[in-house]
Amino acid sequence: MQNDTVSILKQAILLERRGKAFYAQVAGKSETPAVKEFFEMMAAEEDHHEKILSEQYKAFQNRGKFIPTTFPEDETEKTASRILTADLRDKIASEGFEAAAISAAMSMEERSIRIYSDQAKLTEDLLEKAVYQWLAAWESRHLDLLSKLDRELTEAIWNDNSFWPY
Repeated sequence: MQNDTVSILKQAILLERRGKAFYAQVAGKSETPAVKEFFEMMAAEEDHHEKILSEQYKAFQNRGKFIPTTFPEDETEKTASRILTADLRDKIASEGFEAAAISAAMSMEERSIRIYSDQAKLTEDLLEKAVYQWLAAWESRHLDLLSKLDRELTEAIWNDNSFWPY
């Protein structure tokens, strides 16, 4: 099980690092302050996840087990509701790159959720299980947020183009 745990932790750290880089790149390319802030928030959260996983990786390498972790409160919803205004959705809809980035981000989040959920089910270590369950829940909130935004963008595009079958 130890090699499996090390492998999962390495994979998880890499996923978070890639997510952070992806969100930071999208933020860097956006010219709209609210869009930039949204993707910067997502990058910062992925960075935080990477730090937690790296801490657990070091502990597991040194002690063969996870260490107790204090999980921060998820402020994503509060921050997102402040940032995600109708104006922001309009700006994302008009900037095709950000809309495409949301779709790609949803795939990344789904993969992370699957990995964390699967590992939480497999491990018997309660501290390890808690870390993976927390990460799966957090990434699920990211996915819910991105999915909601994607649905709203799709509906806006359909409305703008009179693409309703009735």
